[in-house]
Amino acid sequence: MDLSLVDLPREVVRTERLVLRPYRPEDVDLVHRACQDADIQRWTTVPSPYSEADAVEFVTQTTVSGRAQGRALTTAVEAGGRFVGSAGLHFSKGMLGPAVGYWLAPWARGQGYAAEAARALADWALHRGAHRVHLSADVGNVASRAVARRAGFVEEGIVRSCLPYRDGTRGDAALFSRLPGD
Repeated sequence: MDLSLVDLPREVVRTERLVLRPYRPEDVDLVHRACQDADIQRWTTVPSPYSEADAVEFVTQTTVSGRAQGRALTTAVEAGGRFVGSAGLHFSKGMLGPAVGYWLAPWARGQGYAAEAARALADWALHRGAHRVHLSADVGNVASRAVARRAGFVEEGIVRSCLPYRDGTRGDAALFSRLPGD
């Protein structure tokens, strides 16, 4: 995948309804509020409890450095000018290709935004030469698995004991992919 002509720190991805843009400092309060949600804390790796300092670090450091160092394209997702969640691509040189991840704020669920964002990011990577794009979802996360399918990803199988849980146990993930011809 060739990112040499992409200004990753400023890159914006647009769909019919969404703008996937770099995070801005004014997003901190909304990220903090969204990440109080039990489902976000259950299904993602955000700290729990999630503090305002965690939101500040994510918005002003983690997302910025990931883009600047070419490791990730993490975006704030907006619908109609309103913050609705987060979606990103995490770049790796491995055989699975870039990984898509997403979460939606509780106030924005049920409108298809996650699938639209995941599809847009996969398309973005595939149009830039990625041989494949993947995502994984906890086998118990029925909603995320449905999002993957609606975004055009194909379920490939189960990766056993790959997800570390907060209590020290491990769980299984469903592995999904999109290929250039999908």
